[in-house]
Amino acid sequence: MNETDHNNAPASWPGKRREAPSSRQMTRPSTALVTKKEDVDARDKPGHDERRKRRFTRIAVVTFATIALVTLVIATWVVSLGPLPLAQARQISTTIVDRNGKLLRAYAMADGRWRLPVDAKTGVDPGYLKVLLGYEDKRFRSHAGVDPLALGRAALQLITRGHIVSGGSTITMQLARLLEPRRERSVYAKLRQMVRAVEIERQMTKDQILDLYLALAPYGGNLEGIRAASIAYFGKEPKRLSLAESALLVALPQSPENRRLDRHPDIARIARDRVLDRMVEDGRVSEEDALQAKAVPVPRLRKPMPILAPHSADAALATVKDAPVITLTLDSSLQKVLEALARDRAVALGPNISIGIVAVDNASGDVLARVGSPDYFDDRRAGQVDMTRAVRSPGSTLKPFIYGLAFEDGFVHPESLIDDRPIRFGSYAPENFDMTFQGTVPVRKALQQSLNVPAIALLDRVGASRLSSRLRQAGANLVLPKDEAPGLAMGLGGVGVTLQDLAQLYSGLARLGTTRPLREIVDAKAKDDSRDPLRLMDQVAAWQVGNVLMGTPPPENAPHNRIAFKTGTSYGYRDAWSVGFDGRLTIGVWVGRPDGAPVPGLVGRTAAAPILFDAFARTGKLPVALPKPPKGTLMTSNAKLPLPLRRFRPLGELVRTGGEQSPHIQFPLNGSRIDVGGAGEPQAQAMPVKVAGGVLPMTMLVNGVSVGEIDGRRQRLVDPPGPGFARLTVIDATGAADTVVIRIQ
Repeated sequence: MNETDHNNAPASWPGKRREAPSSRQMTRPSTALVTKKEDVDARDKPGHDERRKRRFTRIAVVTFATIALVTLVIATWVVSLGPLPLAQARQISTTIVDRNGKLLRAYAMADGRWRLPVDAKTGVDPGYLKVLLGYEDKRFRSHAGVDPLALGRAALQLITRGHIVSGGSTITMQLARLLEPRRERSVYAKLRQMVRAVEIERQMTKDQILDLYLALAPYGGNLEGIRAASIAYFGKEPKRLSLAESALLVALPQSPENRRLDRHPDIARIARDRVLDRMVEDGRVSEEDALQAKAVPVPRLRKPMPILAPHSADAALATVKDAPVITLTLDSSLQKVLEALARDRAVALGPNISIGIVAVDNASGDVLARVGSPDYFDDRRAGQVDMTRAVRSPGSTLKPFIYGLAFEDGFVHPESLIDDRPIRFGSYAPENFDMTFQGTVPVRKALQQSLNVPAIALLDRVGASRLSSRLRQAGANLVLPKDEAPGLAMGLGGVGVTLQDLAQLYSGLARLGTTRPLREIVDAKAKDDSRDPLRLMDQVAAWQVGNVLMGTPPPENAPHNRIAFKTGTSYGYRDAWSVGFDGRLTIGVWVGRPDGAPVPGLVGRTAAAPILFDAFARTGKLPVALPKPPKGTLMTSNAKLPLPLRRFRPLGELVRTGGEQSPHIQFPLNGSRIDVGGAGEPQAQAMPVKVAGGVLPMTMLVNGVSVGEIDGRRQRLVDPPGPGFARLTVIDATGAADTVVIRIQ
């Protein structure tokens, strides 16, 4: 290699000479060093800091604007979703419940869906809730609508296993989907559910969310909510569910149509078992319990919705508007047994026979059971006609009230004698049911045997208009033939009345003379019960009637219930009645054809009375004794009665024997107010009573209690019973009487 080549060789080659730099080269700085120094100097200049700040400001502005834009887009999207459709979701089937909240009947919604209200705390089995939350949403009580852990787990399972194992949706997100049902499954739909879930959590409590979910969850077909599903599939409320039932009800809403029990029971069973397996994995259920639950077959048919008290439910629905839940005074247990009783007896009586039963609580006037017909859906029996509200002829069932007014007026006593013999009242000549006459009998026996002639004789004395007025005053709506005034025939059924009105009147006997208007719909807005008692008759008279009816011989083969009862049969064997009471209940029974056609042989004692006694027996409680006799009740034999009370003489007979001499109370006048003075004035407290006419000896009664005889001057000083109304009665030796009602102050 020549010198030239050597010099041109790279410095790294061996043998290359390195020349020392010249003095100029040594004093001149390198370009690289100068550049770096200039950069350092530039950074130290104020302009560079401003440029850097502007760059950072631009980045911050862009970032903030981007965030604001995204936030605005999200907010606009959320606002565009509109408010939650909670009002529509809270619409439910109208339900009729009894006094204890038990379901009597439910009505499907307008679109045919069954959706019943539910309360998770009191109406759902805790075991079911444990399975539901353990399977669907373990952290339901702690998250704010969305569970990030559940979403992360679901995403990881999807990545690792290649298919969806769990959805990650919370109960709240599922509720959001139910509020706004959409068919598509997409990221957008999931985001929408998440947003809605957060909104739901902000507006509702956890218990409210759970209740609404349990009311909306789909179970196939037109069933929505756990109550509708439990009733339709298991025939019971979801208050007590087995583990198998709970797991099945948890599995069905995930795919309600594909797992419908009435179409795909095997698929539903597999889904149920999958829920049980998960519960075992999580340690919430033992393996032994899960195996036993898996062995339980799943239902394959739907059961009908309950229809108890259909007539009462229909009437309540027509009366109460826009109320999702209507509470009745009925007792579902008693209603169920009486409906079964009516069905059984109707089958034995014939295909066209209907039966009505009404049970009333004496103390409150609440209707505890109402059976309008044996079968609501039986057209041959006109099942949808409520025979407890139908106006029919009452037969002899009004007789006790005739006797009650007679006892009240004081001209007859249960131990008085009365004639049962042929008699004519103008053109009206009553006859007994068996076309025979008993002769002279005690009044007690005349009522117990339902003799017609004595009842009409007493009604003639009491007055048909007065009887009608008193019964109306007590709450009964009597229906008389058009343009006719009350007459003697009403004592034997010549008037129209309903079974419920009869039950109200008879409950007045058990209440010792006052009735309460019947109530069947509970008004939740009313603070108290404002129904005032209505006057039927005096306490002593009501007790005497009840005491007499208590001794009426029961029908053959009837349970030996100690109840007071009366039977009745209308003209032409069209209506058979029996009404009875004890110290707690009054029950009325009607038997006949709804179209009013006669039924030969249909008699109250053989057709209705056995049903009445069986109804009392099926209440499951022993009869309650009637009240004790009120103070002043005259309890003695006929021989010890005052002479005028020993034998009753009809009004027509009194007229023929000198009725113009009948006694008349001249003072005090009827309806007058008497001031008897204040306390500490014994003489002023005595009240004079003056009588004109009548045959001595004459007996004086105050409120039905004898206070002695009228003297020869036909007057007497009477100690008034106290402030208030008092009834004064005078009875002469012939049995003629006069009564006035005064007010003492």
